[in-house]
Amino acid sequence: MRTGGTDRPGAPPALQVCLNGSRVPGDTAAVPMSPASIAEAAALAVAAGARDVRVHPRTPCGAESLSPRVLAPVLTALRAAVAVPVGVTASASAEPDPGRRVERVRSWAVLAEPPDHASVDWHEPGAEEVAAALLERGVGVEAGVRSGTDGPARFARSPLASRVLRVRAEVADRDPATAGATARALLGGLDVPSGVPVLLHGVDGGTWPVLRLARRLGLGTRIGLADTLLLPDGTRARSNAELVAAALA
Repeated sequence: MRTGGTDRPGAPPALQVCLNGSRVPGDTAAVPMSPASIAEAAALAVAAGARDVRVHPRTPCGAESLSPRVLAPVLTALRAAVAVPVGVTASASAEPDPGRRVERVRSWAVLAEPPDHASVDWHEPGAEEVAAALLERGVGVEAGVRSGTDGPARFARSPLASRVLRVRAEVADRDPATAGATARALLGGLDVPSGVPVLLHGVDGGTWPVLRLARRLGLGTRIGLADTLLLPDGTRARSNAELVAAALA
């Protein structure tokens, strides 16, 4: 892996919290969905030590959305609750059609203040176009490259690679026994422009092994109910803040 340091302006936070992701209340009652609950969860997570917030804005019926009408109340609530960078997703989970996804990002022009950054999964169709639209809007791009996909290779060929805020290396391996090795393989295959920092994280069973590896390597990392519902000892987490505190312990 070729990567720059983490102490420059725009470097990844010591710890990002991802508040909800694809989780729904059926997974855990602690997952925040409404603007008010998202803002409250963010404030508690930041108080616990998170230095960056990522959220998947939801419609009142719980669907992910990139509509400015959905983003506006979420961003307003978050800006009032925390003084750290705030990001959203710009992936196919929120808008499957690549062309519509670009249109949605361009419609953010009506927002009084756009998100600080948005995550684009580079293995998804239309990633380049979505990232370009975000940069046009002045929104930082968090380039998601996932293990087991062609995302790392596509990102390495991207003319936008040197312009992203950071690379988010996601380890899809959910087995705690092998997630660390998968993470090392993912990092070893990355070609990241000098000065672009890397944030490494895992999901479900791989969350804590990958987080510990990221810490050992001096990389940014993330935690939150989007990634895991469990604390390191296997007990169920009661909140995003509790996961943040455990990650920093």
